[in-house]
Amino acid sequence: MSAKVKSALLRAIGAAYQSLIRPLVFRASAQNAHDKAIRLLRALDGLPLATALAAALHRLSFSDAAIKVGGLRLSQRLILAAGLVKGDGFADEEDALLAVNQGRNIMPGWRIVPALVGPVEFGSFTRFPRLGNPGTVVWRQEATQSTQNRVGLRNPGAHAAARFLGERRSQLPKEFGINIAVSPGVEDINEQTRQVVESVAFFLNAGVQPTWFTLNLSCPNTEDDPQGHQLEAETSQLCGAFIDCLRARELEIPLWVKISPGLAIEQYRRLMRLFDEVGVEAVIATNTLAQPSADDDAVQAGVGGGDLFPAALDAVRQLLAEKQRHGYAVDVIACGGLLDGASFRQFLDLGVEAGQYWSALVYRGPFAAAIIESELAEHDYEYETVQRESLA
Repeated sequence: MSAKVKSALLRAIGAAYQSLIRPLVFRASAQNAHDKAIRLLRALDGLPLATALAAALHRLSFSDAAIKVGGLRLSQRLILAAGLVKGDGFADEEDALLAVNQGRNIMPGWRIVPALVGPVEFGSFTRFPRLGNPGTVVWRQEATQSTQNRVGLRNPGAHAAARFLGERRSQLPKEFGINIAVSPGVEDINEQTRQVVESVAFFLNAGVQPTWFTLNLSCPNTEDDPQGHQLEAETSQLCGAFIDCLRARELEIPLWVKISPGLAIEQYRRLMRLFDEVGVEAVIATNTLAQPSADDDAVQAGVGGGDLFPAALDAVRQLLAEKQRHGYAVDVIACGGLLDGASFRQFLDLGVEAGQYWSALVYRGPFAAAIIESELAEHDYEYETVQRESLA
């Protein structure tokens, strides 16, 4: 299929989603729509024909745009961020492991989502399972194409997640990341470190070797940890222990780190220096931005999408300035409000090589990444044409 035909097809798909499918989806609340989507993913995971069809659609819609970023080579530069494919919440590890032993799909989307969209970051996973926050925990703001959540790191825990994926490792995608989060509420740095290292070991012992690992140091959507963990000494210890765990097994799996928006310039400077010193290959900027929830000003929830874009863009700008100033060997991966070709171009112009997205799935549909890449190509072609004509 020619690039022109593929571009026209993607425009048609995007227009159909926005005019036909999205209005139907948006009739339901964001919470109800999210719950229905998870049920759909759970069902599709069990249908091999659906996975095959998704893979075929991926090949038709995505162009080859292999890049080097974060210590590895990826087939495409847009990655689905952590938060969608992370699994059910459980009250304790015994219940989570029992569900795995019973053959339940505790991680909806593990199979169908990567087949359709390409590289996906699974997680976040904490050492022990978390039920997450009760009630309504997902919202959307259509005017700014934003999302907001206070899911509360709901997940089955690293042990059960590793067991689940390990039993299916022959069916895992070629490219995927595993996102591991510091357990909210755990204050002692040595206990944090122990839990992170144990989490990594569970996946590796189960034979699950992701393309990359991400250490999530920013979880603004949890009530018990609204500020995240980004103090310099603690971050150095956590990252160093993570990398030591990988090196002890002689594995060349790169470590990426996800950080918060809205940090002081000096914090970004120190983090970049620290990441370079300990061997972090990439920093993902950024996680969601903590703001009062749509239902209760007294409750914080993480904002993503359009409302996050200015803060994410500023964080990327600060981090890349430090990288260029000191020659740090740490790539910056954009995340936050990457909704279309124009927003992706602003990140690329700063010097990033890749981006992560999530809210774009809600507002642009399941082919969001392919549509964004197509829009970017058209935007760049039009810009180059105008430049040539102005010089003629």
